[in-house]
Amino acid sequence: QVHLVESGGGLVQAGGSLRLSCTASGIIFNKNDMGWYRQGPGKQRELVAVITDGGSTNYADSVKGRFTISRDNAKLTVTLQMNSLKPEDTAVYYCNTKGPSYYEPTAHREHWGQGTQVTVSS
Repeated sequence: QVHLVESGGGLVQAGGSLRLSCTASGIIFNKNDMGWYRQGPGKQRELVAVITDGGSTNYADSVKGRFTISRDNAKLTVTLQMNSLKPEDTAVYYCNTKGPSYYEPTAHREHWGQGTQVTVSS
């Protein structure tokens, strides 16, 4: 079984910071692209940031310069550092992986975490 466990969400005032972490099991971590998505109230799920298996990163325009995604292949963890948070960052944040698992080492599958709530008050 593939499991993605997120942590670090919560309530913060505008201008504050939060750090989200996602620890994976069951996937061949260093061969997976890892990402964070979010879904705000009444909105569609959107990409926030992604880091490839090679370490390249990409960010949504709305978070560039404020959020930083990183990965630790030894700890099987991807982290999203969120600074200068705004009320419009309020959403459920989901960890996402794309790539092989130990159960399907030749397949390219997508998996999701259960989500963690981030609420930014004005």
